[in-house]
Amino acid sequence: MTGPIAQEIERLLKAALAPTRLAVINDSASHSGHMGDDGTGESHFTVEIESAAFIGQSRVNRQRMVNKALGDLPGQRVHALAIKARAPGE
Repeated sequence: MTGPIAQEIERLLKAALAPTRLAVINDSASHSGHMGDDGTGESHFTVEIESAAFIGQSRVNRQRMVNKALGDLPGQRVHALAIKARAPGE
């Protein structure tokens, strides 16, 4: 079962970047008790996203696009976010 923050991440990325592939992976269990673990079980995530919006964009710009789509989630309600952003065919 996916938690509310993971669902929000998915919804925001689908709306902003129309991904052809999207995986929101909750890594929080492996960080239990570490700094940034707020006890919700939704503090650390990996996002694997493929979108035509990334064609011609640098790795840094792709990460900026993902962070912009997520608004205040990273740094506010999500402690850590790893981003793997690719264009189709990469």
